[in-house]
Amino acid sequence: MQEESLSEVHGSVKIPVGKNKWRKFFAFVGPAYLVSVGYMDPGNWATDIAGGSMYGYKLIWVLLMSNLMALLLQSLSARLGVVRGLDLAQASRKIYPAWVNIPLYTLAELAIAACDLAEIIGMAIGLQLLFGLPLIIGISITVLDTLLLLFLMNRGIRILERFIISLIFIIGVSFLTELIIVQPVISEVMSGFLPTNLDGSALYIAIGIIGATVMPHNLYLHSSLVQTRSIGKSERGIKDALKYNFIDSTIALNLAFFVNAAILILAATAFYKNGLFQVAEIQDAHRLLKSIFGSLAPTLFAIALISAGQSSTITGTLAGQIVMEGYLNLRIRPWLRRLITRLIAVAPALITILYFGEQKLGSLLILSQVVLSLQLGFAIIPLIHFTSDAKEMKAFVIKPWVKILAWITAIVIIGLNIKLVYAEMSDWISNSNGAWYIYVIVLPIIAFFLFLLIYIIINPWLNKVLRPLTHPHEGFNSFEIDIPLKAKRILVPIDFSSFDKIAINQALQIGGNTATYILVHVVETVAARYSGKDSDDSETRSDESELKLYESELIKNGYASTSIIAYGNPAKAIADTAVKEHAELIVMAAHGHKGIKDIWLGSTLDSLRHKVKIPVMIAR
Repeated sequence: MQEESLSEVHGSVKIPVGKNKWRKFFAFVGPAYLVSVGYMDPGNWATDIAGGSMYGYKLIWVLLMSNLMALLLQSLSARLGVVRGLDLAQASRKIYPAWVNIPLYTLAELAIAACDLAEIIGMAIGLQLLFGLPLIIGISITVLDTLLLLFLMNRGIRILERFIISLIFIIGVSFLTELIIVQPVISEVMSGFLPTNLDGSALYIAIGIIGATVMPHNLYLHSSLVQTRSIGKSERGIKDALKYNFIDSTIALNLAFFVNAAILILAATAFYKNGLFQVAEIQDAHRLLKSIFGSLAPTLFAIALISAGQSSTITGTLAGQIVMEGYLNLRIRPWLRRLITRLIAVAPALITILYFGEQKLGSLLILSQVVLSLQLGFAIIPLIHFTSDAKEMKAFVIKPWVKILAWITAIVIIGLNIKLVYAEMSDWISNSNGAWYIYVIVLPIIAFFLFLLIYIIINPWLNKVLRPLTHPHEGFNSFEIDIPLKAKRILVPIDFSSFDKIAINQALQIGGNTATYILVHVVETVAARYSGKDSDDSETRSDESELKLYESELIKNGYASTSIIAYGNPAKAIADTAVKEHAELIVMAAHGHKGIKDIWLGSTLDSLRHKVKIPVMIAR
């Protein structure tokens, strides 16, 4: 069974009932801002700075086009989550076969790793610029943001949203001040909104800008975050949710456009107009700002960079969780998921510094954004199909003109990507002197993903044609109902806390007077871990005596009970005892550990449920 997307915060924000539209609107404010930080992360900075310094204001129209594409696609993503109650990864898993979903999942993870790479580099550069920390130390520090995310998520989605909005405010104020300092000529800026031809390096930078702006992981993220609102499933409730989410997206993404345009305008005014055409490195931009405008501009630049890196790394974590749970239906602890993603992204950053030198990090940033753009088609096409399905979307299926715009957007992005891949491969082949790996490895991989792209385009259309022929709807079929037998042997883990009473009472309600209650306590001392039942320390003797009191109390009240002392790892010991004692059900209390305490104490419940084949009931 598919779990709810981001189940720990699903439907956790209540929507006020009544005619006050402002209260209703502010209840919906939040998800789009978490999405928007992905549109102003450090990867955008590298492409915007490179574009501004090389081509002045000429690529502002690319930013505007990217922002309009982003608004369209994010509104489709929100619509999918609100109407169907599925995130994009869950919907893909439901529609496409496993052989398609596995490479789609791999591509989504690759995009998140590329995004995370940009955030790591950006934060490390920001820390270096502001505090003088070496880049390797800055990159190492970014691993610790796992703890910050875990803390914020355990405080609730609204706290996380407020934290992110605060960082966005810092970024916005910083760049507004920067523009006041550099004083660009408005008429020259406005000329950049006129489209120009894209060739060579301009195309490469433009695709990087699109990849940095319309980010694939944000499509997964938005379709999940809108489900944190507890909306009514009536037609009126869904309409309100779609309307307020669209307004929220419009405001948030326009703010992201302002930040991106400000970076490009800053680079064009400060560098291009001063004859500095090759400023692609963030560090160079910071240094030149200081030499041209004094100390305030570069300080604000560094503060905004750190804020952008920190905010986008948090949302990248959530996207990783959504993608893994949606495609694989697999849940692992969020802090562990974050740590894995972060370590995957840290590796190429460290290798680049150690092998190529710090001066190549800017090029790595731009490359990461091109990787993001190349993955976009594999997220956009399923999204368009899902929101165009009248059978599933019913009255909320997208209108024909929206569908046309969405397909035009997909064609533009995929066309630019194919043009880039063709140009890059042509250069690579001509400069490789017939290297075997291009023909044996690289070209077959490209051919496979081209085939995959064609398949995900045509598969839903084929299904619509073939579904009535091969899968007729037969209505309800009766089925035999197996009446479950009451558990006769119930195992109750005991840890001598106030939660024991909750677990025991829950077990007694289930088993009544006919069941046998097996009370088990796991001793975790050093002696117990190494010597097991041969340990005879004072804590083991004390625990055994106290457990006997629990057993006696149950027997005194007319219940059959036995008590067992186990040793070592709690989850393993409880699972082994359940097998040995032929338990049919485990009832245990959840302590509700949060934050660092959960990391330190571990999660016995999560580990136990993977080790046993009998039901585990959680009492709270």
